[in-house]
Amino acid sequence: MKKTLLFGAFMLSSVLHAKELTIERIFDSPSLDGDAPRNLQVSPDGQRVTFLKGKKTDYDQLDLWEYHIASGETRMLFDSAALQQGNSELSDEEKARRERMRLSGSGIVSYQWSKDGKALLFPMGGNVFYHELGKSGATQLLDTEAFETDIKLSPKGNYISFIRDQNLYIKHITSGKEIAITEDGGGDIKYGMAEFVAQEEMNRMTGYWWSPDESHIAFTRVDEKPVDIITRSEIYADSITTIEQKYPAAGTPNVAITLAVQNIETGAREWIDLGKEKDIYFARGQWMSAGVFTYQWQSRNQQKLELRAYDLESKTQQLLLSETSNTWVNLHDDLTFLPSRNQFIWASERDGFKHLYLYNNDGSLVKQLTKGKWVVDELEAVDLKANKLFFTGRKDTPLERHLYSVDLHDSTIAKVTEQPGFHGIAFSSDASIYVDTVSTANNPPQVSLHNASGEQITWLEENAINKSHPLYVYQDSWTKPEFGTITTDDNATLYYRLYKPENMKRKNPVIVYLYGGPHAQVVTNSWGGNRGLLMQYWVDQGYVVFSIDNRGSNYRGKAFEDPIFKKMGSIEVSDQVAGVKFLRTLPYVDGNRIGVYGHSYGGYMTLMSMFKAGDYFAAGVSGAPVTDWRLYDTHYTERYMGNPGTDDDAYTASSVFPYAKNLKGELLIYHGMADDNVLFTHSTKLYKHLQDMAIPFETMDYPGKKHSIRGKQTGIHLYKTITRFFNRNLHPEKE
Repeated sequence: MKKTLLFGAFMLSSVLHAKELTIERIFDSPSLDGDAPRNLQVSPDGQRVTFLKGKKTDYDQLDLWEYHIASGETRMLFDSAALQQGNSELSDEEKARRERMRLSGSGIVSYQWSKDGKALLFPMGGNVFYHELGKSGATQLLDTEAFETDIKLSPKGNYISFIRDQNLYIKHITSGKEIAITEDGGGDIKYGMAEFVAQEEMNRMTGYWWSPDESHIAFTRVDEKPVDIITRSEIYADSITTIEQKYPAAGTPNVAITLAVQNIETGAREWIDLGKEKDIYFARGQWMSAGVFTYQWQSRNQQKLELRAYDLESKTQQLLLSETSNTWVNLHDDLTFLPSRNQFIWASERDGFKHLYLYNNDGSLVKQLTKGKWVVDELEAVDLKANKLFFTGRKDTPLERHLYSVDLHDSTIAKVTEQPGFHGIAFSSDASIYVDTVSTANNPPQVSLHNASGEQITWLEENAINKSHPLYVYQDSWTKPEFGTITTDDNATLYYRLYKPENMKRKNPVIVYLYGGPHAQVVTNSWGGNRGLLMQYWVDQGYVVFSIDNRGSNYRGKAFEDPIFKKMGSIEVSDQVAGVKFLRTLPYVDGNRIGVYGHSYGGYMTLMSMFKAGDYFAAGVSGAPVTDWRLYDTHYTERYMGNPGTDDDAYTASSVFPYAKNLKGELLIYHGMADDNVLFTHSTKLYKHLQDMAIPFETMDYPGKKHSIRGKQTGIHLYKTITRFFNRNLHPEKE
């Protein structure tokens, strides 16, 4: 009798522990990711770590926190709810900017330190708040009807700078004096602002740069007059807004861009000659010193990238270096000047893989610092006293990102991080300590503080999956993915991730999740957030879940990327089919019940897979897809496809329309009806095309939603819609 009671108690405990994951719970608070903070920064004085953290009751409402290293104390610096005043509705410009920056959440979504570490600045709701360490509270520095954007602290902390009504302003913090650097912005003219393609495709979110001594400010003048106007509808639940938007579709004119440097004290302005060729891209701007401004000039076809330096005193320019390619040159953010040595660090893919190089300031090459058939992710820090650089990269495996150091003298490379997984690094300014955010496919982000040797100082958020962690109750049913490789018929090695079903004795349906496009990677040993949790949910429902990174995707070297040049939607589909052929060899996979799902480029890939490889995919969900590359923007599209004026056949071959007639399986397409990136037109054109051929398909469109389809309730609806579609067409058997 006692044994029966004990056995019954054990069974009851197990049942209580083995909670079933639901789509609603994926989006509910507290977050299943745990308490790991975001936007971690070490203060310039190295005394504290600051970060943003969501509220327990709403993980999207972010507050500003700090960890004081000496005392070991963690405390909230500012409660966003207490600072919020009235309506926090963002301006259209700020909404677009955050969409480009992939900034989500509300409250305090970004912040910055003064260079001396004595003050913090953080924008919120169109205002900006300034906090001096040692003083209580924060001072609101702006209080206008306008919505100021791109707000920065000047290098010495004396000013803030910002964009208001398409003009550049600075404001002295102590005196409150405001100066308009420009005044004639408006309409087609924008000062100090990054144009659409710079934000969306170049990862350049600003158009102005302070000199280190605060004596000058460099800024761009953007004239959007040459850019074609497209008329699109933003469809909301209760209204339709017709918008005329400047959108540079492939093959059409870009903005006209010019560059100026202005003396803050005198107001004297100098215009820098960008060259005779005006149809170019201004990719990057950065000060080498107080008297020299550098910028990266990129040709329209993106096969040449030049680093140029303008000397304010002599008013002369110098070409420091040039990168060329027969396909395209990738941009990077690794240019770092070493003022005490009159040298700089530069990243290049000239040997086929992204590596770091040391240059003198006159443009002469000193040496290549890293080399091998692997790629550097980012330059993280420089310690000139120890003669070391710190960088993240994929030296050991492309599936994980680790921190390494390289000796500036003998180029010896040492691995710093040892814990398996995907590491995100934030160093102190003197490179003595760093914050490490690491995750794996099975463990949400853990945050710890380390010295430069890698030795752990303390946990900032261990985020252990113990009984108090929100994820704990789902661990009994958690499925750990398997990683592996396959070899294609033409001898390419592709990495995959596979979630196996619990029942290996029956034939199970498969959902293939993909992206497939350039500058992206799906298969990594990292935490997948809500999408990774959705995959766990699918496995619980009886699916095998599979992903493979095809050629054209990132972090495998340039030769792995280049096959998509002027051939988008070709090699990617072939490689995905190779993945399905591998799946069909597995005894627990039903080769006739394989579905495919992706968003954005993944949505395009879903369509191309369904249309060109219909014998391999029984059902597909295509989210916010590109359908015709002629409709997408210049900088992204022409980088990979050339110009439609000269490469029209390539554009036709890479469009989904010539292949749509071959659809065999079931198809669901969804799109945000206010998408200003991949315009809703992409989907509506395909809707009409399929209807004209009387080919049935399903749709789910989201009123008022942009490209990312944000919102908790919307996310629940979307995930349920996708799952219900696959359930109807692939018929999983749940345990």
